[in-house]
Amino acid sequence: MSEDKAAEFGEVDGVATIRLNRPGLTRGAKEELLAAVRKAAESTTARAVLFLGSDKAFCLGQDLAEHAQILSETPDQALTTVREHYNRIVLGLEEIQVPVVVGIGGACVGAGMGFALAGDVRVAARKAKFGTAFTGIGLASDSGLAYRLVSSLGQARAMELMLLGTVFGAERARELGLVTEVVDDQDWETRAREVAVQLASGPTAAFVAAKREVRSAAGGEMDLPELLEEEAELQNQLGVTADHVGAVKAFLNKQKPTFTGQ
Repeated sequence: MSEDKAAEFGEVDGVATIRLNRPGLTRGAKEELLAAVRKAAESTTARAVLFLGSDKAFCLGQDLAEHAQILSETPDQALTTVREHYNRIVLGLEEIQVPVVVGIGGACVGAGMGFALAGDVRVAARKAKFGTAFTGIGLASDSGLAYRLVSSLGQARAMELMLLGTVFGAERARELGLVTEVVDDQDWETRAREVAVQLASGPTAAFVAAKREVRSAAGGEMDLPELLEEEAELQNQLGVTADHVGAVKAFLNKQKPTFTGQ
């Protein structure tokens, strides 16, 4: 992949990669990122998605230089990008059914933090920094950040991070449960890709079902009987897959299962 484009998509051996080369998001960068996210969501061959930024930053959110220009020229159009771009990017990430691994090499703030939390597994460099950032420029959040923080941390801690805008490091993010793993600075991309490759070689249908179950439980829209029924239906579907049948046979034969995603 090249840094000529702000955002790119590629797929190799079942791992679809979204790479964001530009930390600050101009209109063009957001359109390229949205296109890459949609390609990942629409792929019929990807068994995992890897979402990467650069070594300097995962994503800083809006490019404030461009934003300032729009504010001075057409202020009524300055925040239409939330519906036009940010919402669509987040919903596109939500549509990805297979596991999404996020690699965070540096700053991850504002909308970038919302994007990162839309993934399923997050690997961060020790030097990575996190922050909500929005209130520091007189805005509330977008990109689903408040929703993700409340789901992950609860209302009180989410309110603290939103109102105070505290910047915190990767280890603190891991302690809060916002980051899955923290690695040495030079290893973040390699490790994130290793995790994506591992997931891409796993039982894809089971991962898709597991994501659905977690989302249903986190959404709070189903009561326990409904969740139990969803689990039962998904287990019925998974029970006839080649991956499940083969894994059971491998277990009984004291062998390591091989998953094909079927």
